[in-house]
Amino acid sequence: MSDAYIYSAARTPFGRFGGALADVRPDDLAAHVLTELLKKSPALGPEQVDEVVFGNANGAGEENRNVARMALLLAGLPVSVPGTTVNRLCGSSLDAAMAASRMIECGDTEVVVACGVESMTRAPWVMAKPARAYPAHDAAMVSTTLGWRMVNARMPAEWTVSLGECNEQLAERLGISRKRQDEFAARSHRLADEAWRAGHYDDLVVPVPGVDLVRDEGIRPGTNTEVLAGLRPVFRPEGTITAGNASPLNDGAAAVLLGSEAAADIIGTRPLARIAGRGTFALTPQDFGIAPVGAAESALRRAGIEWSDIGAVELNEAFAAQSLACLDAWKVDPDIVNAWGGAIALGHPLGASGGRILGTLANRLVAEGQRWGLAAICIGVGQALAVVLENVEN
Repeated sequence: MSDAYIYSAARTPFGRFGGALADVRPDDLAAHVLTELLKKSPALGPEQVDEVVFGNANGAGEENRNVARMALLLAGLPVSVPGTTVNRLCGSSLDAAMAASRMIECGDTEVVVACGVESMTRAPWVMAKPARAYPAHDAAMVSTTLGWRMVNARMPAEWTVSLGECNEQLAERLGISRKRQDEFAARSHRLADEAWRAGHYDDLVVPVPGVDLVRDEGIRPGTNTEVLAGLRPVFRPEGTITAGNASPLNDGAAAVLLGSEAAADIIGTRPLARIAGRGTFALTPQDFGIAPVGAAESALRRAGIEWSDIGAVELNEAFAAQSLACLDAWKVDPDIVNAWGGAIALGHPLGASGGRILGTLANRLVAEGQRWGLAAICIGVGQALAVVLENVEN
């Protein structure tokens, strides 16, 4: 079996809900990031891409169900290149990369592009189809932007509470204070701003043509705990979760180029990192925020290393509460976690976030000279994914 490697990564700036990317269709975002990623490897002919795998959490609108195929056609790749779309909600594009790495390891492919895209702004409203023609009652439209919709009555009520309420319960059970959450959120904005100013994202982020957005739209450089303390709780009158210590709604796309070791001759560049371990984990739906703990342990075990070996962590910050719950359980040095900022500041366009953290991690390992890194993401309805990377230069 061959090992699978990450050769390069790219992403768009992440736009705010209703913000700079609101007029850009998700399939166009997807095609753009795919095009820009392939530009990083000019020796690689588009026809040499064996497979395109996209992560997408919605699929109900302009993604047209299989956004991978739509994107590669819009990007001008040969019609002979196949594309498939996977949906594991927030973990979709990390799942896409994991699937791509398995294809390479088992010898089915040499070069695979794993991507993710989401336009939460343009997610459509949907309505149930009536069982009979000409119903006399009113019909309600349901937003597909985020969370449960058209819930099956057989689902236990405790499983189907909002994502925010799930994390209020988690924070209450684990004693994670509002103050700690606000401090974590302020750190996310500060580090994201510093990373952009230091040029860490210059080679990773590709602007979208026709859009006046050069960096992630949600970063608030002046955010501090005093500002965040003044925000009202969103999910409980006396709760701890606010719009300031949770990830926002966003639009964006991310892509990662994966290949075998032999694919270096096809791609024309050396790889950045090796996929060393993968982990999945599931538990009760309302506890999804802490699920990365189990996924990370599984990925570390498969990589044959321990937490003490890890030099960089990218944890998707869905909520400060769940991020802190994971850090407390891992007992990892917080300074190595999201050192270039996290989703609370950068944004969380659901289907693109896994690709963002994986691409960022690979580049952090190189920039920081670390050998081992871990990317992890929590997923609504009680799941999580994690990937361990090994820097090929270390």
